[in-house]
Amino acid sequence: MSCETWQEKIDAYVDAELSSDEMSRLDSHVRECPACAADAVRGVQLKRLTHSAGKRYTASPDFRKKVLAQIQSQPSRRFSWLGVPQFAAVAAMLVIAMLFWNHNAQLRQRDQVLAQVTDMHVSALASANPVDVVSSDRHTVKPWFQGKVPFTFNLPELQGTPFTLLGARLIYFEHAPAAQLLYQYQQHHISVFIMNDTPELDRELGKASLSRQLSFNVETWDAGGLCYMAVTDAEAQNLGTLVTLLKQASAKS
Repeated sequence: MSCETWQEKIDAYVDAELSSDEMSRLDSHVRECPACAADAVRGVQLKRLTHSAGKRYTASPDFRKKVLAQIQSQPSRRFSWLGVPQFAAVAAMLVIAMLFWNHNAQLRQRDQVLAQVTDMHVSALASANPVDVVSSDRHTVKPWFQGKVPFTFNLPELQGTPFTLLGARLIYFEHAPAAQLLYQYQQHHISVFIMNDTPELDRELGKASLSRQLSFNVETWDAGGLCYMAVTDAEAQNLGTLVTLLKQASAKS
C-alpha cells in the first residue's frame, strides 16, 4: 500500500480508530517509513497539546471549594421542602459526583504522562539517531549516565534472553534529566524510561500497572526511589518478561 493511502489513515491511527489489522499493518509501515513516522509523531504531539489546552478550563480544587462554600452559605429555605432522608440522598449524590470528578481528573493526568512517554518512544524510533550511546553492553551504558542524571540504576544481564540492548540516550522529563534505554525484541522496540520518583509522579501515575496508549503497551512501576516506564508495540506478555528482568536487576542495587 502506498504512503499516500497510509497518510490518509494517520489521524485515525493516532486516535486508535482503525481495525486491529489496519493498526498492525500501519505500525509496521511507520517503523519503515520516516515520512509517515514523522506524520504520526506530529499527530501524537497535536493530540497531547489538545489535551493540555483542554485542562486549562478544568475547574481547580480551590474553585470547586469556593463554589461549594457559596452553595452551603445560601439560606436553608432553598432546601426547606426536603426532608432529612431527601437531603441525605442529595448530599450522597454530591459526594459521589465529587469522587467521580476526582477519579476522572487522575485518569486524565495519567493519560497525559503516558502520552508523553509514548510520544518520546515514537520520536526516538523516527529519528536518524535514536540513541546517544550505541552499545549492547550494560557495563558501557550504565557508566555513560554518570554525571548526566542525578541517580544510578542497574541493568539486567540479557544473555540467553530474546532481548537485546541497543543503547540509550539522555532525555528531559518534566524539566528533569532522565534515562531512556532502547531494547529490541524480534522486530519490536521497547523504550524503558528511568527517572527520579516524585510525589507528583506518584499522584499522576498511581499504582504500578499495565496500560494501553494508541497501539502501544505501557507498563509503569517504581523501585529504589526511581520511577520506571516501559513502552512497546510488542505483546504485553513479552513486555512483562523484560519488566521482570529489570525489576530483578533493580532489586540488587
